[in-house]
Amino acid sequence: MNGSELVVQEARRWLQFSAEDLDVAQRLLTDRLSAPRHVCWFSQQAADKALKAALLLEEIDFPYTHDLNALRNLLPDSWPVRVDHPDLTQLNQWAVEARYPGEWPEATEADAVPAESEARATHDSVTAVFRRRGINVDQSAK
Repeated sequence: MNGSELVVQEARRWLQFSAEDLDVAQRLLTDRLSAPRHVCWFSQQAADKALKAALLLEEIDFPYTHDLNALRNLLPDSWPVRVDHPDLTQLNQWAVEARYPGEWPEATEADAVPAESEARATHDSVTAVFRRRGINVDQSAK
């Protein structure tokens, strides 16, 4: 396996983790007994991993951060996620606020629904570029 194949394989792996986080977020969203903060956290994580998958595919080093806007802004202008999702601030907050108690309001269903939707749209935007480049991103593909 050459270097570019390894890059694609690792990027696909990150995108797969993103898809799995989205799946959990959606299942939690439909489960009325689940805390909305869990949906918010898995949604933030899904968007985070999708953006990092894109950066890996582009072979762009990224900092250890959960700042989705900063990660998105590292991508070349040719990535639609840069235009289609110009402000991911609402998802950013859930990297910490959904995981730990603190001086902030508890997440509600009114927070969870748009968080999952924004994460899914971010993931789908990144996935579309992978597919346009001929990269198989189906979960069953290893």
